[in-house]
Amino acid sequence: MVSGKDSLDEAYKRCCELAYSHYENFPVARMVPKRLRKHVAAVYAFARTADDIADEGHDELDGANPVRVERLRLFEAQLDLPEKERDLQWSWIFCALSNTMKEFSIPDTLFRDLISAFSQDVVKKRYETFDELLDYCRRSANPVGRLVLILHGFRDESMFAMSDDICTALQLANFWQDMSVDALKNRIYVPKSDWGGADEGAFFAKSASGALKNVVKFECDRTRAMFLRGAPLVKALPFPLSLEIKVTLAGGMSILDKISANGFDTLSSRPSLGGFDKVKIFFKALFL
Repeated sequence: MVSGKDSLDEAYKRCCELAYSHYENFPVARMVPKRLRKHVAAVYAFARTADDIADEGHDELDGANPVRVERLRLFEAQLDLPEKERDLQWSWIFCALSNTMKEFSIPDTLFRDLISAFSQDVVKKRYETFDELLDYCRRSANPVGRLVLILHGFRDESMFAMSDDICTALQLANFWQDMSVDALKNRIYVPKSDWGGADEGAFFAKSASGALKNVVKFECDRTRAMFLRGAPLVKALPFPLSLEIKVTLAGGMSILDKISANGFDTLSSRPSLGGFDKVKIFFKALFL
C-alpha cells in the first residue's frame, strides 16, 4: 500500500526505473520533455506489466478462462479500487497512473482497451477478416499513440486519426515480421479473407511458398499505405515529439523494407533491425 507525497514520488520512481531498464526500450520516456517523463513512464509501466502477464505462459484454466486472462482481469480491476484495497504487487503502478490520469484527464477506456486486447491475444489464434484484425489493433496499439498525444496536450480528432494509422501500421508490420515466431504459438494474424491461394499449412512451413509471399507482399503494401496516411502528423507536432514520430515512422517502414528485401519470406528467417539499422533510422528521420 502507498500513501502520501513521498509514496507517490516513490511510485513514479519505480515506473521510471522499469521504463528505462527494460530491454525493449528504444528509448522509452527519454525523448519527451522532462516534466512528462514520469507520466509516460507510468503509462509504460501499466502496459508493460499487462503485456508481461499475458506472456506468462500459463495454460491452466481458472474456471472457464486461462489463468492469464483471470490475472489480467484482476489487474484491470485495480483501476476501480481505492488505494487501500489495491493489490500490493501492483499498487505502485496504479498509484502513479491514477495521479497521471487525474492530472491529464485521461479516460480509463484507453487502458481498458489495452487489457481487452492482451486478454484476446491469450485465447484468439485466427482472424477471419481484416476489419477483425483492425479492431484488435484499435485496442492493442492505438491507445498508446493517443495517450502520448494527450500527455503532450493534444486532443484533436484529426491528430488521433493519423496517430491511429501509424500505430496500427506499426502493429501490422510487426505481425508480418514475426510470422515465424507466431507459428510456434499456433497463431496466424493474416486474416483468412486475405489468404488467396495459400492454405493454413503454408503458415507453418519452414519457408514461404510463392502463394504466401504474394499474401505477405499484399499486406506489406497495405501497411505501407497506412504509414503514409498517418505521416502528416509529424508536421502538426512540435519538436521533440515530431522527431519521435519520425523515428517511429522510419522504423516501421524499415521493417517493411527488410521484409521486401527478404523476398517476403518471413518464415525461413525473421527480418530484424540491427544497431546500425537503428542509427540509419534516426538519421533518416532527421531529414523526413
